[in-house]
Amino acid sequence: MNEKMFSVAGNIVDIERKEIFKGEIFVNQGQIIEIRKIENVPEQFIIPGFIDSHVHIESSMLSPSRFAEIAVKHGTIGVVADPHEITNVLGKKGIEWMIENSKQVPFYFYFGVPSCVPATDFETSGATLNSADVKELLSRNDTFFLAEMMNYPGVIFNNEEVLAKIQAAKEANKVIDGHAPFVSGEDLKKYVAAGISTDHECTNLEEALEKISLGMKILIREGSAAKNFDNLFSLIEMFPDKIMFCTDDCHPDDLVKKHINNFVIRAVEKGANLFNVLKIVSKNPIEHYKLNVGWVQEKQFADFIVVDNLLNFNVLETYVKGEKVYANKKVLFPEIFTSKLNYFERTFLSQENISVKDEGRNIKVIEVIENELITRKLILTSKVENGFLVSDVERDILKIVVANRYDNFSKVSVGFVRNFNLKNGAIASSIAHDSHNLIALGTSDSLILKAINKVIEHKGGIVACDEDEIIILPLNIAGLMTDSDGYSTASLYENLNKKVQNFGSTLKAPFMTLSFIALLVIPELKIGDKGLFDVTNFQLTSLFE
Repeated sequence: MNEKMFSVAGNIVDIERKEIFKGEIFVNQGQIIEIRKIENVPEQFIIPGFIDSHVHIESSMLSPSRFAEIAVKHGTIGVVADPHEITNVLGKKGIEWMIENSKQVPFYFYFGVPSCVPATDFETSGATLNSADVKELLSRNDTFFLAEMMNYPGVIFNNEEVLAKIQAAKEANKVIDGHAPFVSGEDLKKYVAAGISTDHECTNLEEALEKISLGMKILIREGSAAKNFDNLFSLIEMFPDKIMFCTDDCHPDDLVKKHINNFVIRAVEKGANLFNVLKIVSKNPIEHYKLNVGWVQEKQFADFIVVDNLLNFNVLETYVKGEKVYANKKVLFPEIFTSKLNYFERTFLSQENISVKDEGRNIKVIEVIENELITRKLILTSKVENGFLVSDVERDILKIVVANRYDNFSKVSVGFVRNFNLKNGAIASSIAHDSHNLIALGTSDSLILKAINKVIEHKGGIVACDEDEIIILPLNIAGLMTDSDGYSTASLYENLNKKVQNFGSTLKAPFMTLSFIALLVIPELKIGDKGLFDVTNFQLTSLFE
């Protein structure tokens, strides 16, 4: 054997024939050339590498190359990635940056073309991708699908630009991903008939079954904020050919602990068929998205992982296209130093920017829900001091502000939110889905200003502060990511979360929850840089009832 030829022996898990046998895999030039049954093998198992079927790399706060350093240790060999976040900040330049950075490491990154930049016309983003831009990007051989079509009203009501983007994907023979929370009935039929093939927003079995009945594939999601695995688990045995797994948004503290391996462990532990689970995590996404990735068959790329058992799936080795990328608890490719780019114009805010005069009426309050992206609308009385609305800590009604990061002249949007349970302190971030303007909330105006101005000082980051201390995780790539390694990033992020818990918050992922309060396409009440947004009626709405 030369240096390009090698073999790996163990108990081989064949998801095609649904059998486990003692064998040896022979690899040459990155491809499996033979799988041979033998008797004496190490007590280890060779299984397909794992694929995350829908993820926003930016939510890890890491560059693609840094993300890969962490993912391979969990047995992940590839991701179907939507660069929606950086595209909202930097447009086509952002997509190109992600692709070029990803090419520097031995890991499968399959990037899509974002379909909704901006996500709505009711917020300010740093860029716009029109149908001509989408068509141009889809013509590239390093883009692989039209990413989640969040503008489901545009599909249902025949918006010309939306339909032109869908048509561009069809002409390029590329998959169209969906995003349609709670859409059902005739509206759903029309949405699916447009050619949209997947959905990762299902939160209950009934919703998923309706979508499957119309031909959609369901991506069971378990990320840092939205967790739907338990509710949708039974789909694994009911429809193993129509299911995939995804994290969607996975923050760094979660990523260093687990990734798609978490789905596999939990599914097997709950009694799901091993072969179905491994098919869902490998072959299903490979076939659906037409990925040039192997799943442990002859004449395929040597893409597999070696684990010590089939219960907790401890990863011993990870191989990508025949290259050993992880072994002996070490990543075997060098770290990449990345270039940095950004778009950030806002300068410091003042008290005048975030003050709201009392109008003597009740206010609409955003109620956040643990582990969900959806929110509820509450109508409550407000706390007033010197004629202005302020945070009401005793009733857990906190002021929240959103400021346009892309210019220095726009008015700051102010609202109120419940269920953060802060007794003291403030938090702020330049991660605010989907346009990534500045967002902050806190127990007093002075602390809100302290937090958000720290983010502005660094031109991106996440912050937690009280009167005595301020902690920041700088995000020097588009205000979304850092060029630091995943472990130091995760450690600092954990410190930030602990700080917020010390403030009294009971939320497991307060910064993730904060970022999604600005996501105007998820019901029921949200806030963007242009004001409070009624998602049910898909229009801006007044703070006052």
